[in-house]
Amino acid sequence: MIKRTLLSVSLIGLVSCDRATEDVPPSTSDIKDSDYISAPLITDIYAGAPSARVFDGRLYVYPTHDGEEASGKPEHVDYHVFSMSAVGGDIRHDGPIMHVGDVPWARDRLGAPDAIERDGTFYLYFPAEDDRGVFRIGVATADDPAGPFQPRPEPIAGSYSVDPCIFEDDDGSYYLYLGGIGDGQLQRWLGDSYLAADNYPQPRSPTLMPRMAKLNPDMVSLEHPLTEIALQDDTGNLVNFGDTERRFGGGTWVHKYHNTYYLSWSTGDTNLIQYATSNNPYGPFRWQGKLVEAVTGNTTQHAITEFNGKWYLFYHDIGLSGQDHLRSPKMTELVHRADGSIATIDTFLGD
Repeated sequence: MIKRTLLSVSLIGLVSCDRATEDVPPSTSDIKDSDYISAPLITDIYAGAPSARVFDGRLYVYPTHDGEEASGKPEHVDYHVFSMSAVGGDIRHDGPIMHVGDVPWARDRLGAPDAIERDGTFYLYFPAEDDRGVFRIGVATADDPAGPFQPRPEPIAGSYSVDPCIFEDDDGSYYLYLGGIGDGQLQRWLGDSYLAADNYPQPRSPTLMPRMAKLNPDMVSLEHPLTEIALQDDTGNLVNFGDTERRFGGGTWVHKYHNTYYLSWSTGDTNLIQYATSNNPYGPFRWQGKLVEAVTGNTTQHAITEFNGKWYLFYHDIGLSGQDHLRSPKMTELVHRADGSIATIDTFLGD
């Protein structure tokens, strides 16, 4: 049975939770209860790479679950979901909603997920390693956004890499965006062939690009093979791999504002989030600016969602734990300017 608890956004003290043992965060009594923006959304478990969606007027956050193994590396074996009816109000914790042991084809860890609803069914998209250690994208379904989710017996045919993002366009079409270098294995894919060794571009060559495909109406298969998305710099040329402040690292997110498509991504080891725009969900996307300054910790991943008339950025950092593998999800307001640009966010301003 799923245990449901309410967490006060005041962040004073801890709330007990099933499966939370040695990875329970320390006390947060030093956090000001007025600073719900840029303060940890949850304190009973560690979690990172949050996706955020609004279903029936309620905001749901789907992160990974950061635990701790003897090796000191993340242990991503299950998913929990957190939800709220209003920013600054109580946060409900539902979880675990799915475990890696429930996935017939997955080996031992789950990556950053995303969720979407269609015709009353909720779909959870997630990366996991198959029995060869190759990341694929799986799908699980539920009749409630808080789960529990039942995974399908096989991953999406033709899928690979990590960090799925599902975008629903105004015409009712759904698109899958994904990709990540390094642990995300994008550097090992040449077309639909998986390479035995890494194959990174030269510094002055175009960077590895994110991938995307339109989903079929069944929401569990691709209408066409994954295709590269062209990321252009401000001159219209493809972003180079040596451009470490703008190259694609992972964590793609797509949202739409005033008929413009916004694609944002993590730069990887430089720990920034950049964004580009297009008039087509397939791109090309031209770089417009830095979305988020580097956060504390050695990774960054985000989501962008409109809720109750305002736009918000969801992200993670290690401000609570001080350890790179134990992250906390946070949120802060995001502002689209009148000219369509987005104001750069410095998350330290809320600390």
